[in-house]
Amino acid sequence: MEALVIRDADVVDGTGADSYRADVVVDGGRIVSIVKEAAAAGCQRPKAVRELDAEGLVLSPGFIDMHAHSDLALLRDPGHAAKAAQGVTLEVLGQDGLSYAPVDDRTLDGVRRSIAGWNGPGDDVDFDWRSVGEYLDRLDRGIAVNAAYLIPQGTVRALVVGWDDREATPRELDRMRQLVAEGLEQGAVGLSSGLTYTPGMYAGNAELTELCRVVASYGGYYCPHHRSYGAGALEAYAEMVELARRAGCALHLAHATMNFGVNEGRAPELLALLDEALAAGADITLDTYPYTAGCTTLVALLPSWASEGGPGEILRRLTDEETAERIRHDLEEVGSDGCHGVPVDWDTVEISGVGSAALDAYVGRTVRESAALRGETPWTTARRLLVEDRLATAILQHVGHEENVRAIMRHRVHTGGSDGILQGTKPHPRAYGTFPQYLGRYVRESGVLSLENCVAHLTGRPAARLRLPDRGLVREGYRADLVLFDPRTVAAGSSYDAPRTPPTGIPYVLVDGRFVIEDGRRTDVLAGRAVRRTPVSG
Repeated sequence: MEALVIRDADVVDGTGADSYRADVVVDGGRIVSIVKEAAAAGCQRPKAVRELDAEGLVLSPGFIDMHAHSDLALLRDPGHAAKAAQGVTLEVLGQDGLSYAPVDDRTLDGVRRSIAGWNGPGDDVDFDWRSVGEYLDRLDRGIAVNAAYLIPQGTVRALVVGWDDREATPRELDRMRQLVAEGLEQGAVGLSSGLTYTPGMYAGNAELTELCRVVASYGGYYCPHHRSYGAGALEAYAEMVELARRAGCALHLAHATMNFGVNEGRAPELLALLDEALAAGADITLDTYPYTAGCTTLVALLPSWASEGGPGEILRRLTDEETAERIRHDLEEVGSDGCHGVPVDWDTVEISGVGSAALDAYVGRTVRESAALRGETPWTTARRLLVEDRLATAILQHVGHEENVRAIMRHRVHTGGSDGILQGTKPHPRAYGTFPQYLGRYVRESGVLSLENCVAHLTGRPAARLRLPDRGLVREGYRADLVLFDPRTVAAGSSYDAPRTPPTGIPYVLVDGRFVIEDGRRTDVLAGRAVRRTPVSG
């Protein structure tokens, strides 16, 4: 690997400190020297085999995506331009309590079916792993960006308890604790939950607390998609804060939004709750994406009772007229727990992707628009999609509020996460645009965050949460995961109409000191690897 000097860069180092002009020397995958402009005056400037003129560009640490759904995408397409082009050099996988390790053959089949809307069915992936360590080893064969992994609590529960709505027995709880410990020992950085998704939502807080105690003993963190982002959002946040306090576990709140009409303008209430906990000594961080629309699967909106038993039972209930009417009643009139306690508004539910090409005509339309074209009710259309697409339909939910998005991203424990689902004909633009969206819209255009503060949110702060001793900062001795961007032009190219458009203004991205993006184009470098948990010292 040849030495590189990045000449005359405006360094934003990831700490939140003011930027400075410097020459930065990279060698052997690490930052070996930083020579500030003042220090270089009157003395010989550093030399290297290769020089890169960075005049007018900001040099920052590579961005860390704290909430990614690239679990299969990285294996299907290791080049991973969707994230590399944004300046992302590390993603955290295993989110929302459902992913592909640890599993056995039976569990893997159920998980693949239940989250096909997130990751595709996986027919083009060789599932040659079963444990967390084996999955991380698979990533080590070569990927464009680095990846860390959270043990998915729902998958663990499916493996031990199954997909039924019941308490775990003491023996089952012991087995789940053992699986969590094994995953952490094999390199996972923590535990995730999806408490509006089956089967993770069937776990009570006592069960979750016991698993989090295991996580705490290894120095990991708990990352819940909690029980409501709608009617019961504040109560759900408070529940997770209290759970983590009892377990003595660090807490990272996933895609910490306040959505639906019931929560318009209520972000300050959430932030006050967090400030009170932080003042009392809690270890809390959160992530958000800089958009108002959410994204999930259509099946996720169903009431939890309709999902008990797994994908096969869901389809059986949907094809039974009496049971399907009960589901409709809960969705449209009561407000199902899958839809966060809010009666579904079909005008806000847009079809973003389908598993079956025969259903492509639905993509880009709301459920109500699709129903009107067919002359049927929205529930009839939604039910048809669920059954004919075998639960693989992905959706956008246009239920967010800009003032809440802005308030939460200003908070001192905020980090960036795309929650990017890369599947579907028309995915959410956050999958391709989250990080340049922060830098373009919320730094340059609106000034919600200063450049230095925003970079800290996207680099140094998430690295600290992940307990990475040599990533997330521009500092001598640190790994050379770096991004060079033009602060005058950086912007997300992706939009709701054209979600896969690449960003602008990010000409260079380095992973382990090697260019994965050079002159704005993806190279063939696969320098990323699995980033394993740092053992607790002492």
